[in-house]
Amino acid sequence: MAKTRTQQMTDRLRDMQRSNPEIEASAVVSVDGLSMASALPANVEEDRVSAMSAAMVSLGERIAKELGRGTMEQVYIRGKEGHVILIAVGEDAVLTGMARENARTGLVFLDMKRAAQDLEKLV
Repeated sequence: MAKTRTQQMTDRLRDMQRSNPEIEASAVVSVDGLSMASALPANVEEDRVSAMSAAMVSLGERIAKELGRGTMEQVYIRGKEGHVILIAVGEDAVLTGMARENARTGLVFLDMKRAAQDLEKLV
C-alpha cells in the first residue's frame, strides 16, 4: 500500500532526526498554523507548536518585507536550553526544528535545509 503524503513527510522528519540526533523534535506546519506532519516527543503539544510556528513565520515574513530583506527564509531562536529553527518549505509551510543546547547549529541548519527541500515536493 502506498504511503500518504503525511506518512512520507513524517518519515522524512524521522530520518532527519536519526541522522542528526542534535535535532530533538520537528514538525511541518502550514502557514495557517495546522500541523501537516510531526516527529515530536510526547511531552510537546503538537497544536501549540503549530500555532506558535505559524505566528513566528508570519512575523518573520512581515519583518523581512518591511525592512527590505526580501523573502523570509528562516527564523532562529536561541534559548538557554536549546534552539528553535523555522525554515520555509515553499510558500505554504514551514519546517520547525528544536535542537539541543550544545547543538552544532551549522549542521542542524544544513540538515534542516535539505529536509525542507525534500518536504517541499510533498507539501
